[in-house]
Amino acid sequence: MTRMILVRHGQTDWNRERRIQGATDIPLNDTGRAQAIEAGRSLRDAVGAAPLVVASDLSRAHETARIIAAELDAAEPRLYPGLRERAYGDAEGTTDEEFSARWGSWTDAVVPNAEAPDVVRARALSALQQIDRDLRAEHAPTAQTVIVVTHGALIRQVLLHATGGAYPPVDESLPNATAYPLLMERDRLRYLEAVLV
Repeated sequence: MTRMILVRHGQTDWNRERRIQGATDIPLNDTGRAQAIEAGRSLRDAVGAAPLVVASDLSRAHETARIIAAELDAAEPRLYPGLRERAYGDAEGTTDEEFSARWGSWTDAVVPNAEAPDVVRARALSALQQIDRDLRAEHAPTAQTVIVVTHGALIRQVLLHATGGAYPPVDESLPNATAYPLLMERDRLRYLEAVLV
């Protein structure tokens, strides 16, 4: 059994401007760095020191993970490209208002060159299963806790999978630097229904 705590990266300038980032590699801003420090402190209180930390290889997630790892006295985060944000194709760089004007409703939009939600979900689950296999190979039979720093759309797909579509609601945003705990048991994910930070 592996406890996985999914954490959305800290704020970027594009988050603040309500621009769609996707696979575009936008760095954290100062607010995002402060959010990462606070998330690390809250996670230290919730899970203790020295859990394992992994991250998407996009800089905003990697930097968030490094800051959290420092707060937890953990090793340098391992990077898993499968944890990258959903690629939004032609929508990357547009504001939410520009998106609506060009493609309509977020839930019904067909954006050229964008990665489909079911593809994101499959990629995310595959990455989490690989993380679990890597941890079990190194630490079995001891149960592990791993902090997984990734992106909003990917976390949304994982939570929808783990809850059978019940959470999160379509209109609910997942805030920057917020943590969502799950348990992975034999490739099955269960959401623990508690936001940690």
